[in-house]
Amino acid sequence: MNKRQQQKIIPSLWIIAERQSEYRPYYVLYAIDWKRAGRLSWEGWDRLDDLLRFHVPIRHKIGSTRSTSQPCAKIAKKAIFLSLNEGQFETLEQLFYQPFSKKRWKEFIKPHCKLHKKVST
Repeated sequence: MNKRQQQKIIPSLWIIAERQSEYRPYYVLYAIDWKRAGRLSWEGWDRLDDLLRFHVPIRHKIGSTRSTSQPCAKIAKKAIFLSLNEGQFETLEQLFYQPFSKKRWKEFIKPHCKLHKKVST
């Protein structure tokens, strides 16, 4: 996806995925725009506190010239929280990079969903 296309994405679904492993958890933030079939992800956090302090660059309107950022802690209030093992996380990664299908996303999220899990800052 090029820069111009990224500027047109207005996320309608936020997902915070926690990958459980033997050693430590790993957190990834996904943004999905159903209307425009757009996806963005930010990854690389070992601690939830660090993820919540991250400022996510997002657009509120299409064609807007201003780029704003919002703390992930604010986004976490409306995000779907998924706690996944290694195999489930790999499935999520494959789903993220496959052709866009809202049905497949719903089928994957439903059994793993902890909708609006309380996240403390």
